[in-house]
Amino acid sequence: MKTARRYLASEIYRTTIAVILVLLGLFIFFDMIDALDNLNEKFTFVSLLYVQALQIPNRLYDLLPICVLIGTVIALAGLAQRNELVILRVSGISSKRLLWMLWLITIPFMIFAAFVSEVVTPYTEKKTSEFTISALGKNSTKMDSGYWFREPVDDAHYRVINIRRLNSSTEIDTITIFEYNTQDNQLSSVTNAAKGILQHGELRLDNVTTRTLTSNLAQVLTNEQAPLESISSLKTQKTISFKTSLTSERLVATELQPDKMSTPDLLNYVQYLEENNLQANRHIVALWRKGSYPFTLLVMITLAAPIGFVQSRKGGVGAKIFLGILIGIIFFMANQLALNVGMLNNLPPWLTALLPNIIALILAFGALYLMERRSKPRNFIHAK
Repeated sequence: MKTARRYLASEIYRTTIAVILVLLGLFIFFDMIDALDNLNEKFTFVSLLYVQALQIPNRLYDLLPICVLIGTVIALAGLAQRNELVILRVSGISSKRLLWMLWLITIPFMIFAAFVSEVVTPYTEKKTSEFTISALGKNSTKMDSGYWFREPVDDAHYRVINIRRLNSSTEIDTITIFEYNTQDNQLSSVTNAAKGILQHGELRLDNVTTRTLTSNLAQVLTNEQAPLESISSLKTQKTISFKTSLTSERLVATELQPDKMSTPDLLNYVQYLEENNLQANRHIVALWRKGSYPFTLLVMITLAAPIGFVQSRKGGVGAKIFLGILIGIIFFMANQLALNVGMLNNLPPWLTALLPNIIALILAFGALYLMERRSKPRNFIHAK
């Protein structure tokens, strides 16, 4: 039993690593060609190679489930072609036992996936964002108006911060701060600054202009007559500082994909969003998806089992590999579709994250059951 499991593991690990190297090479090559247009004096070819190296864990995170599926299909198809699976079955190892062996073989993949998901990918994604911001002077990828944050000032006021440009994780350009009354949500002041630095829980602004409203703006706008007195006062300051709930991690988090953040960073950002009554559903879904990511590998190797177990007399390896690739692409598309549909329809986060895995696992078990059911009558006839 142990010898058979070790042999299966060596075959699956060897083919999966080969598939990972091939797919990573293809994706890196095409992405480098696509990124050549961004080369300039600051973003040189060496910088491009550095960014591509940082993106390897990110691509590995996306490709690992499909690589496990294709690698397992190739390994099992090769064993079936050489009649080695038949030998295992004749020696008394049932399909259930083979599936259990495959699940045990998946455990190192799951540990590796959890390490990549929680440690390597978040680190390299942060480094990539910080480097592209400093090298390209990156503007917001979310909206043309920049980055938007909301936080309380005190019991009577809250502020909305707009940042048009990030120079680094701590240096920002063109800041506008809108302060509102909590009771009636009326605008009380608007502050503009050319530059800002975020450090140690404080936001320091340079070249600051603050316009404070001295009248109720809603009443002034609804009045047909022009106001007799000025409705605002203007104040200019060279530098001001104030406490803020923003941190460099939360600032950079706006540029990161939620699925590529670590669980502690996701929990911290979800807490910030919920404390300020902001939409956190996308990041909660990402938490569920990260938790289910190692389980996805188990689903992939279960999907590969019925494909690889099928015994074909004349080759059939190419057809199995093609079917494995097709199933992997369909699963990836179904995963993205479930995410978009779940976000649009405000479905429960656990359902959005787990539904594709649950459906794929049911289909895999159904295929294994049908395969076993078809093989039993044949065995009975041969026994006769």
